[in-house]
Amino acid sequence: MTNTLPPLTASTPATRTLLAAGAVAGPLFLAVGIAQGLTREGFDFSRNAISQLALGDAGWIQTANFLLAGVLTIAGAAGLRQALRNTHGGTWAPRLIAVFGATFLLSAAFEADPGAGFPVGAPEGRVTELSAHGTVHMIGGSVGYLALCAAFLVLARHFAATGRRGWALASRLMPVGVLAGFVGSGATVLAFTAGAALGLGWLSTLAVRLSA
Repeated sequence: MTNTLPPLTASTPATRTLLAAGAVAGPLFLAVGIAQGLTREGFDFSRNAISQLALGDAGWIQTANFLLAGVLTIAGAAGLRQALRNTHGGTWAPRLIAVFGATFLLSAAFEADPGAGFPVGAPEGRVTELSAHGTVHMIGGSVGYLALCAAFLVLARHFAATGRRGWALASRLMPVGVLAGFVGSGATVLAFTAGAALGLGWLSTLAVRLSA
């Protein structure tokens, strides 16, 4: 007797298109952010968060980057909802990822505070007191990544239920890495950036896997 795993998804062309949008969101957001960070005067990845790139004369580029990432992620959530319909995780995983996408839109509307020497002329020290818009930005980002971590755990149950133990295990471990990066941000901003990139990368990987 041959043991076969049940189909992972029942993807249609429309579903695959939406999932492709979700898969592109993270890598595109990071690529645009890194390109800016390497070319914007005064920006230092060891001191500044990518979200600070929305400040200054060229800040509109990062604002547009937030908006595009949000729209693509929400589209990916819609694709996930179609792909996982009537399966374990088919209700909450798409909702949580849609919340994550919405927080990118929120970040576009409410900028991070200047600090750590960026933009040029900003105080050299790290931000110690948040403005109203900086507070909304920080809370929105925190809620977004917590929602993403929760979505990974929900998807882990989906993979476990369909016999994909490796994918289930990885989806359980990714939130640990993301949260570890955030905890480590007290020592270096690079830890925060690495944690965020890990979450975005795994979301893209899942979107590709679920569109197969």
